Amino acid sequence: MRKYYIDNLRILCIFLLIPFHTTMIYNTLGETFYVNGTPKESLTFVNLGVYPWWMTGLFVLAGMSTMYAFERRTGKQYLQERIRKLLVPLLSCLVFVVPMQTYIADRFHNGYQGNYFEHLKIFLTITDWSGYDGHFTPAHTWFILYLFLISSVTLPLLLWYRNKKKKLDGTKINMAILICLGIPVVVLEDVLNVGGKSFAQFGACFLIGYFVLSDEHVLERLQKYSTPLGITWVALIGTRCFLHAKGYEDSIYFIILYSLLEWIGILAMLGLGRRFLNHNWKFTRHFVKAEFSLYLFHQTIVIMVGYWLIPYIKGVYAQYVLIIILSFIISYLLYQICRRFNVTRFLFAIKK
Repeated sequence: MRKYYIDNLRILCIFLLIPFHTTMIYNTLGETFYVNGTPKESLTFVNLGVYPWWMTGLFVLAGMSTMYAFERRTGKQYLQERIRKLLVPLLSCLVFVVPMQTYIADRFHNGYQGNYFEHLKIFLTITDWSGYDGHFTPAHTWFILYLFLISSVTLPLLLWYRNKKKKLDGTKINMAILICLGIPVVVLEDVLNVGGKSFAQFGACFLIGYFVLSDEHVLERLQKYSTPLGITWVALIGTRCFLHAKGYEDSIYFIILYSLLEWIGILAMLGLGRRFLNHNWKFTRHFVKAEFSLYLFHQTIVIMVGYWLIPYIKGVYAQYVLIIILSFIISYLLYQICRRFNVTRFLFAIKK
């Protein structure tokens, strides 16, 4: 039976991408982005509240989905699907989508005057992997790269567990154990870290999703405690934003809050999602097909829209809202165009 709340949670997480990356344009964290506007503290709260649990949560959802995928796929079919649905669109984006981000970054930060095609020579050289200086970066497709590598490398382990007769007994996993499962996620954050993204941490999230959080008894328990988890989740976000506003970013409390929010947010998301989002709405049926394309296209569109719009629109909030609306519309229109042609459906793994 399809878990519609997983579809809905994944769709909502992907919808968050556009406001999140638009906020990066105005962040007060001292982080360079492909394009930067006037920093705005209130918009930075979006980053502070969302990032700790958001990408780790997507890897957990991917691990859970893999467990359910094995109900109707062999290991060979699964690997073939990973190549078709992850590796092919990753390479397509690196050729057709990502270079525009570094081109605009080079124009914005360095005053580059050459045309887009001349800039491809710069894109093909590597510096710090960020792309903010105009050089090579996987940009937002790092998630696809990590997911492909993690799911491929761990495949023998996943198949071993699938074929194992005696599985994990979810009835013996209480809330204390579930909360403690967040320890490896926090501890592994700096292990195998490339450009601020840890293979070990995201691999742990994927495996915990596969082995533990896909168990129905565990999910029933998370749903049962979804209210206190949800309240804690909101409280942690609010406290983190408050401490940042008061200038306590370097305090031990701020670091501890990040670690707590990183895992509690995932547990709360799953519990509340199973409780309220387990429905096959028309919204679900439509965007479960469009979500991946929105992911692939959105960041390049956000950067392009921001680059051209900011000089002509006064007011940070007006810019912010317009970038979000226009980026969503353009990304969605690109999906609608690409899904109509066999070659673009193949390149960007669009469901027929």
